[in-house]
Amino acid sequence: MIDRLLARPLLIAVLAVGMGSGIDAIVKGAAPAAGLMHLVAWRFLFGGLLALAVFLWQRRPMPPWEAIRFHTLRGALQLVGAVLFFFALTRLALAEAAIIGFTAALMVPFVARIVLGEFVSARAFLITLVGFAGAAFAISGGGEGVPGDGRWLGLAACFASATIYAVILVLLRLRALREDATTIALFTNAVPALCMAPVLFGVAGPVNVSDLPLFGLLGVLGYSVWFLMTLAYARAKAQLLAPLEYTALIWSALFGIVFFAEMPGWRVWAGAVLIIGACLAIAFENHFETRRQTGQPVSDLPD
Repeated sequence: MIDRLLARPLLIAVLAVGMGSGIDAIVKGAAPAAGLMHLVAWRFLFGGLLALAVFLWQRRPMPPWEAIRFHTLRGALQLVGAVLFFFALTRLALAEAAIIGFTAALMVPFVARIVLGEFVSARAFLITLVGFAGAAFAISGGGEGVPGDGRWLGLAACFASATIYAVILVLLRLRALREDATTIALFTNAVPALCMAPVLFGVAGPVNVSDLPLFGLLGVLGYSVWFLMTLAYARAKAQLLAPLEYTALIWSALFGIVFFAEMPGWRVWAGAVLIIGACLAIAFENHFETRRQTGQPVSDLPD
């Protein structure tokens, strides 16, 4: 059965995206009672312990000091982005938060321009404007989240989280060819856990012991999403799998309806169409631009 599942990378990717949306739903439901800081700290602790176990089991060498400094910075950014997004989940509907999260893909070319000096075409700029117009339209209907200032705080936190995630994606380009995925996953979980150590030792108050199994589940699910996506991308072309990440909107809408009685309005779906279309347009433009720069026909280049 496992062999059959491994032979279906598209199914693996959809399952991973669904698990990621499930994490969002658990956070939205648990954070108000458990405490956001406790949830973040213990989630990364359990995820870090699991990542460390896999790292040691695979006998990966410790990266050089330069890489450790780099991944420490990236891990710290990961923590800030996670805190902001988890906070946003307590203020916004799940589908709404998922849509705003998609805007990270729109920001990547511009972050890459600043960090890596990559060229951004006028077409990409116009497509990005369309995507952000879609985001503005999606949130203009009022949503199903916390009304008033709480909603706007959630929107601001979600957009800030998406921006940080775009920076993280660009930073990963700098090291993805030098470090293996297991090493990257270790720092992704361990650095936030170390940063949140004061919370683990009671600075934010004592943790409710009955919440620990739920925190452990979040850590396992978080690591599992990374593991499943790694399996999927090792077995199928990136351009085939990337669009499946937008199924997060379907998962989020489903979880929102079932567990929180959140019914996304037509503005949410219309805005999602614009954002996803813009993201795909930019992705394919970059894909074919890379191929043209090599001077080889599209069919001659591997993905």
